[in-house]
Amino acid sequence: MSDIVIKEVKSKKDQKQFIMLPWSLYKGDPFWVPPLISDMKATLNPAKNALLNLGPYAYFLAFRDGKPVGRLGVGADDRLNAAKNRREGYFTLFESIGDYSVAKALFDKALSWLAERGYDAVTGPQSPSNGDDYRGLLVKGFGSQPVLMDSYNPPFYADYLEKYGFAKQFDRLAFYYDLRSNVTERFERGVQYAMKRYAFHCDQLDKKNIDCALKDVKQIIDEAHPEWPDMIPPSWEEIHAEADKLVQLAVPELVWFARTNEANRPIGFVMAMPDYNQVLKKMNGRLFPTGAIKYIWYKRRITGARSFIMFVSPDYQKKGVSGALYMHALKAALAKGYVYGEGGTIHEFNDKMVRDAIGAGGDHYKTYRVYIKQLTHEQSDPAANE
Repeated sequence: MSDIVIKEVKSKKDQKQFIMLPWSLYKGDPFWVPPLISDMKATLNPAKNALLNLGPYAYFLAFRDGKPVGRLGVGADDRLNAAKNRREGYFTLFESIGDYSVAKALFDKALSWLAERGYDAVTGPQSPSNGDDYRGLLVKGFGSQPVLMDSYNPPFYADYLEKYGFAKQFDRLAFYYDLRSNVTERFERGVQYAMKRYAFHCDQLDKKNIDCALKDVKQIIDEAHPEWPDMIPPSWEEIHAEADKLVQLAVPELVWFARTNEANRPIGFVMAMPDYNQVLKKMNGRLFPTGAIKYIWYKRRITGARSFIMFVSPDYQKKGVSGALYMHALKAALAKGYVYGEGGTIHEFNDKMVRDAIGAGGDHYKTYRVYIKQLTHEQSDPAANE
């Protein structure tokens, strides 16, 4: 392992090497989707990524013979730690050539860095921006291109993590829908019955009243947010910031709210997005000089969508609200010419949502695993890694 050099990302050159490494690792892989380079630059910038202001962070590169061969980011969300009464770090954006010694050297350095700062456990892969992207390691479903925001990695990454001592914390499940066969008459009759019996209706997003819609989102999330180890309800500022990023990409027909008939109270919402990975694949990470033209051209030819967030108020769960939201989004997607959809990712212990996904015709086709490892005193001792 002495031929491997680990360097913390500091300079613009380091950052460029960190961002561009996957282009060499995944060269020739038919399923890898290049991210936008501008988005990755923003992810690594604390002025544009709020997560980096919630705790310490660092990014590391592994070199062999002067050539980058691996990368890893680590950090901590101390606001989440305070809410959960713990001292836990995260890792993100892990990539490596097919050599375990590279992965080991990266994790030795990164976990020592966390332990030296008083953290006693590390989980990951987590999103580098506290979003839905890069969350979990792909462990099932390698034979197809990832859908928007989903992770992608070679199978041996799981072997490397487990060899290093990481254990499964939980899985996140993705479900595939053939939209041409999902909206059956029986499904639609069931939804209409539930809407009538429990006196609610569904409305499409009105992009002219985004602030009102976001207030409804905040209200529903605050009511429905579960006590999960990796989440706390987002603040109003975080919801607004996320909306600012998504509003230009959002398609109103794929965003639906459920409301009570009597008081028009918001009781649930679902948000789906076109599968822009079909477009990103053509752009190769760049908007200019031709990427923007490719975006305009290929986005009209997108054939699928991803539903990535749904919440239902507790007093309206098990009353057909999630099914109604799914049905409206599915029918809207069909009307736009989409033939497939992905629902997810759903925590494996969210039994209600898993049952709803299967009941709506979803096929569990991909699994993303989040790992955890306890940190030891030895990992904070630089001599232990010499």
